[in-house]
Amino acid sequence: MTALRLGDEIDDFCVRCHRITNHFIVSMVQSKPAKVRCRSCHSEHNFLEGQQPPSRRELLKEKLAREAASQTATETAPPDPPAKSRRGRPK
Repeated sequence: MTALRLGDEIDDFCVRCHRITNHFIVSMVQSKPAKVRCRSCHSEHNFLEGQQPPSRRELLKEKLAREAASQTATETAPPDPPAKSRRGRPK
């Protein structure tokens, strides 16, 4: 496989077209594509390596699930025993 260069074509998921299309490499970081431009709609976006990013709804569901799990973990933990005081001991 040849090394990628600026202007080369690469397949990637387009965030505007919502499908995998041909893209031009616009910028690179350490010999890996960083930004690409869709050949169909001409939108520029970060290189996604052909993976569809999660939707906002999916991200919100994950966040709410993590919050609910952390709340139930703190509720089910046994309470700390009360600290014993040295003052006010009966004789």
